[in-house]
Amino acid sequence: MENNIEKYSDNNIYPENFNLLKNIIFTIITIIIFLIGIVLYGMILNLRDVPLNESIIKSGVDKFENVNLVIDRKLFTLYLYSDTTLIKKYRVSFGKNLRDKKKVLNDGATPVGVYSICEIIENHKYHKFFRLNYPNESDAIDALRNGQISQKEFELLMFKLQNGSCPTDKTSLGGYIGIHGIGRFNFFLKNLPFVFNWTNGSIALSDEHIDEIFSVISKGTKVVIK
Repeated sequence: MENNIEKYSDNNIYPENFNLLKNIIFTIITIIIFLIGIVLYGMILNLRDVPLNESIIKSGVDKFENVNLVIDRKLFTLYLYSDTTLIKKYRVSFGKNLRDKKKVLNDGATPVGVYSICEIIENHKYHKFFRLNYPNESDAIDALRNGQISQKEFELLMFKLQNGSCPTDKTSLGGYIGIHGIGRFNFFLKNLPFVFNWTNGSIALSDEHIDEIFSVISKGTKVVIK
């Protein structure tokens, strides 16, 4: 009887466990190969990227004037303009909530409207951060009218905005929204051949591209998000 039990155990239980382990290892290796393939494909696509200095030459612009940014949420694209001349387009990512425009704290959506850069942070966990004046005056007026914020919060927002300061970090409408790089995961995320929306509502692009934009923007630069 003992011999039969040992034989059953050796021939059935251990092989099943071994086959399960092989399947797990095979699945992990397959996923890794798939991810490597995606990144390599993204790297090939990124080889077509034209540096900003070459884009400037091609556009025929001698110097940047009235620099402004236009961001299209449907096309996942940031357009860099010198006055009305398009200089370069960049692929960008947004907040996880693509259905709505930002209205409340922690909704994961990207705002829509006309904003300006109110602060530039050169050393940030996402490489560089161009903070926007969200919520702006239009956002504050709409929110007060709809009962989303109190008169006191409205007045505080207006005081900050009219004095050229960034809005308070945390409001009922959310805050600390901007344009930034990727940071520690830059190599992986910038080489994805598709758009992965991962931010809290901010606009993200590769560290290399945020550096290009940093070289031509300044505090007060106009940003249109549509």
